[in-house]
Amino acid sequence: MVKKILVALLIILIIIQFIKPEKNIHAGPEPSDISTLYPVPSNVDSILSIACKDCHSNNTRYPWYNNFQPVAWFLANHVKDGKRSFNLNEFATYPVARQYDKIGEIKKQIDQGEMPISSYTLIHKDAILSDAEKKTVINWSENIRQQMEAKYPKDSLIKKRSPAPPVAG
Repeated sequence: MVKKILVALLIILIIIQFIKPEKNIHAGPEPSDISTLYPVPSNVDSILSIACKDCHSNNTRYPWYNNFQPVAWFLANHVKDGKRSFNLNEFATYPVARQYDKIGEIKKQIDQGEMPISSYTLIHKDAILSDAEKKTVINWSENIRQQMEAKYPKDSLIKKRSPAPPVAG
């Protein structure tokens, strides 16, 4: 009985190897990249490339183990969630209030140790940010927020909340 279960599991494992998720690799320029609106110094871009862009851009550097299921599904879902939350390559398409909010989240996420996430840094040790790297990225994001505050009216930087549905009485 145990042998049949193991054989069935092996067959399933082999079959799922042929079901591959779409990869997050887009060739060519990114017309909506954050760099089209705000300067991204090379030292900041280097840090973002190592610690952020695999999940928060349209170009993921895939590790060798991404060729195996169900690992590829896990990574694809993780990247999809990361891009939905914040995508550096789609930044210019966001409404100004969302841009302002997302840039502010960079500092918050780094300060609270939430980014890069531990499941990523577990394998990607080079993505663990030093204090100097954290400060570099935070200063860059704060500078962008200051530029936005100088450029846009204050009320345009505040995300509008949807009104609460009426309470049935």
